[in-house]
Amino acid sequence: MRRVSTVLVHLAVLGCLGPAGAAAQEAEAPGFGITPDVVYGHKDGMALTFDVFRPPRPNGAAVLYMVSGGWVSRWLPPEELATRNFTGLLDYGFTVIAVRHGSAPRYKVPEAEADVRRALRYIRHHAAELGVDPERLGVFGGSAGGHLSLMLGLDSDPGEHDGDDGVARTPSRVAAVVAYYPPVDLRRMVGPSERFPALDFAPSDAPSISPILFASSDDPPTLLIHGDADALVDVRHSQIMHAALEAEGVTTELIVIPGGDHGFRSPADRARAHDAMLEWFRRHLVPGHER
Repeated sequence: MRRVSTVLVHLAVLGCLGPAGAAAQEAEAPGFGITPDVVYGHKDGMALTFDVFRPPRPNGAAVLYMVSGGWVSRWLPPEELATRNFTGLLDYGFTVIAVRHGSAPRYKVPEAEADVRRALRYIRHHAAELGVDPERLGVFGGSAGGHLSLMLGLDSDPGEHDGDDGVARTPSRVAAVVAYYPPVDLRRMVGPSERFPALDFAPSDAPSISPILFASSDDPPTLLIHGDADALVDVRHSQIMHAALEAEGVTTELIVIPGGDHGFRSPADRARAHDAMLEWFRRHLVPGHER
């Protein structure tokens, strides 16, 4: 469980969609609908946004995808993003929400985490408008996205109970997590970094942003997938995270892919990870589903 901290962003309603507050039109892509650029908050005069991908036969559950590599949220055309990452989820009826956060080098890891937590609160607060069950939300991502997924899953909170912001008062809680090759102990990584400027923040803040320190018995079911040939984030990160969750009695699995590298560049490795992710969310977010 987490401490509750204030995120300096403002409530944005679902009617305010798209760039500069323009009303976004739901687009139809082959087999699914897209609502792009939903504004879930603002900071420093900029909008924070996510895209919503709607399956043709929704099952009521939703999966949040952390758009983050090196704690940078790169924009892709929604149709391309869906084709790369979401077709299996959409085929099985999951609504998918691709969440972007403020990016390095301007914003550091703690700020990225605060952004995606705001997005989770917003999604839960507006679940009815989004057509999803707020108690059946999953989250997944790879590398930095895996780290943020773990933070949302393991460091939940009941919401802030003061003030007029209904989003801030909404709990940040998910029902299932899948993390690919995530860094889990930022205490060993924080400091000036040319390659990953998001890690250049005060070492004293690293414990509050390290998932390994947040394992507790009330954590949601968590799947970790890692290659044993990962030269960027060593497989030991997922191993110690898995062990910590097991020690707390959390439902958890670790899949180690022999020869798997960072990013799962092998099509076979990607397919194995995708299928395991899909099965995990079906098992834990879809009532009555049996493996």
